[in-house]
Amino acid sequence: MARTITQKDEPMIYTRVFDSLSLSRLVLGTVQFGMPYGIANTLGQPSYESVREILACAIDGGVNCLDTAAGYAESEAVLGRALAELGATDKVVLVSKFRYCDQTFADQREVEAFLEASVVNSLRVLRLDSLPVCLFHREEDYQYWEAATRLQERGLIRHLGVSVMTPDAANAIIGAGKAEAMQIPLNLLDHRYTRQGVCAAARARGMALFARSVYLQGLLLMPEEKIPPQLATIIPLRRQLTALADDAGMPLAELAMRYAISLDTLTSVLVGVDSLEQLRVNLAQVEKGPLDATLIHAIETLVPDLPDLILKPNLWFPKSDAVSTQRR
Repeated sequence: MARTITQKDEPMIYTRVFDSLSLSRLVLGTVQFGMPYGIANTLGQPSYESVREILACAIDGGVNCLDTAAGYAESEAVLGRALAELGATDKVVLVSKFRYCDQTFADQREVEAFLEASVVNSLRVLRLDSLPVCLFHREEDYQYWEAATRLQERGLIRHLGVSVMTPDAANAIIGAGKAEAMQIPLNLLDHRYTRQGVCAAARARGMALFARSVYLQGLLLMPEEKIPPQLATIIPLRRQLTALADDAGMPLAELAMRYAISLDTLTSVLVGVDSLEQLRVNLAQVEKGPLDATLIHAIETLVPDLPDLILKPNLWFPKSDAVSTQRR
């Protein structure tokens, strides 16, 4: 039986963006709803009933923003169906992404047709008339920005942005002054975007800034013995971070979440879950609020600049082995 839900007045943190939207500090990532995902994922893809329960709990807990993408297999379709059954389609802000622009385009009209087909299909399966936020899924696809603005002018997209993998690309896109939203990787081990001025610059521009990869796709939390050999160099540093968390009276997962929500340059922190219990833990962590300044300083002092091989999941495995380890 379909369940109708209403948002509770929970102590969730919200940030106002686009002069009109207040987005919850916690954004629910939904790639797991469309495919098995993540280096530490032992549960596989959740069932449809589990997805509906997760969504209902998230919205009850004050989450009003969901992240998905055309490239996340069935994620958009599952979301569209579940939100409709819950009577919650108009209670959330959906952030989706264009399909990867992997082909060669003959001209601008062909680019526009490709992007339009991607958005129209997303709207159909999400059961929307307009996408609240749509991002290019890769920084290299930003070259097609002008074609995307045609869709925005027609009302198919309300706010347009980019998901990036490198601070250099992020700063260049911010400097161009066109993007309204950006998604970046950021976590206890990855301080590139704060140290290279991306977060401060985005805030100064009034952009919505979403942080993904808070647990580095699970690498921060998985048992040491299961860490792949090529990533084992993080173990001593992870032990030091765990000691900081222990001294502060919290598990490492809580330290990771609360560190991210402590950064006031971020609009929202994106976290995917495989189960209802994981979501409840995330909600409880957010409710505890930001870390104190001394602990934040200790984290940022402890962690050095790390190589891309550690920070970029798309480099962890050969492409033939990376079916569910894509880009987060």
